[in-house]
Amino acid sequence: MSITRMHTGPRMSQAVIHNQTVYLAGQVAMDARGGSVTEQTKDVLSKIDALLAEANSDKTKILSATIWLTDMSTFAEMNAVWDAWVAEGNTPARATVVSPQLASPDFHIEIAVVAAQ
Repeated sequence: MSITRMHTGPRMSQAVIHNQTVYLAGQVAMDARGGSVTEQTKDVLSKIDALLAEANSDKTKILSATIWLTDMSTFAEMNAVWDAWVAEGNTPARATVVSPQLASPDFHIEIAVVAAQ
């Protein structure tokens, strides 16, 4: 059994690959910290693109996505960015939930995905 861990820290790995499936940790907008949901969503999706590419995958192979928002009133704002980014004809199974606070009050969105390799 082969398991590859990428960008491993003391508590988690940013990506784990097993059986040609890529599991990404929840991604937050480190570069757009404190920015709008639009800015943070763009930043998070860019990070997802980069991690998937490093794992020999891409957004057309995303199987599922879980999105956490700190405020459901920003759902449409997030969806506008998501809809422009997601690969047409390859939309994943998706859940969006509200979490009153993420790892820092500066983060308004977090996204985790599972993708085929």
